[in-house]
Amino acid sequence: MRSEHLKWTFLVILSLIWGSSFILIKKGLVGLSPLQLGSLRIVISTFVIGLIGYRSFKAISRTQWKWLLLTGLLGTFFPSFLFAFAETEIDSGVVSVLNSLVPLNTILFGMAVFKITTTSRQVLGVVMGFIGAAVLILDGVELNPNQNYWYATLVLLATLMYAANVNIIKHRLQAVSAVNITLGNFITIIVPAGMVLISTGFFSIENLKDEVVISSVGYIVLLSVFGTVLAKIMFNKLIQISTPVFASSVTYLMPLVALTWGLIDGERFGYYQLTATALILCGIYMANKKTQSQ
Repeated sequence: MRSEHLKWTFLVILSLIWGSSFILIKKGLVGLSPLQLGSLRIVISTFVIGLIGYRSFKAISRTQWKWLLLTGLLGTFFPSFLFAFAETEIDSGVVSVLNSLVPLNTILFGMAVFKITTTSRQVLGVVMGFIGAAVLILDGVELNPNQNYWYATLVLLATLMYAANVNIIKHRLQAVSAVNITLGNFITIIVPAGMVLISTGFFSIENLKDEVVISSVGYIVLLSVFGTVLAKIMFNKLIQISTPVFASSVTYLMPLVALTWGLIDGERFGYYQLTATALILCGIYMANKKTQSQ
């Protein structure tokens, strides 16, 4: 399949997978703490990617490990916990919309660090996107007064990390295969994730016999296999065959999938929040228009 067709195929599949990951996190938090969820997700994912990519492990050079560690921390380790903590207070649908700021932060990070040029249209798109995010958060405070919307800052921090991650992969790990990037990422973060999981008391006999915990673990297994390992391999490949901004624009469709799941699950989403979502997506479109044909 030609790269042009392949990148759009990956984009749609990733949107469906990652759009569903927010509701899986929500279900996982029923029986798990945020620390347990984030660390368990990493441990399971490491095991799965190890089975897939162990034969190509030696192809990773010494000079590439520092970048794999950095992208592992920014693209997987910290966001796994940030999203879990955020969804203890904020609806999964709102979290997914805030996550769509990744392309805008990707542009800002590329401008600041890699001196990538931008246009006035892209700047306007970035401004529109962040105005939409502000409206989304402020209206959410009124619509759901029982939720602590300060936790939205955790999602915003995660989007900055994702933006840094895609730029680093594009500019420092272009020669590494998508499987090896994913494998290297998880190898570098498995030890701290394992230590966090053990410290939470997850492996206590009472905990492992709890039916609610077992059910939540099932959701995290699905999240790990599809939403983390499979999706990260595809995403790393998408970055390599397209551009950082195009790859991060997977967030165009993710909110639509996530919001659908959220509404099915009984979450509230107001008119002004819907307008804010449209403003964010329009901003992403304008900011991404320059590179859309690449």
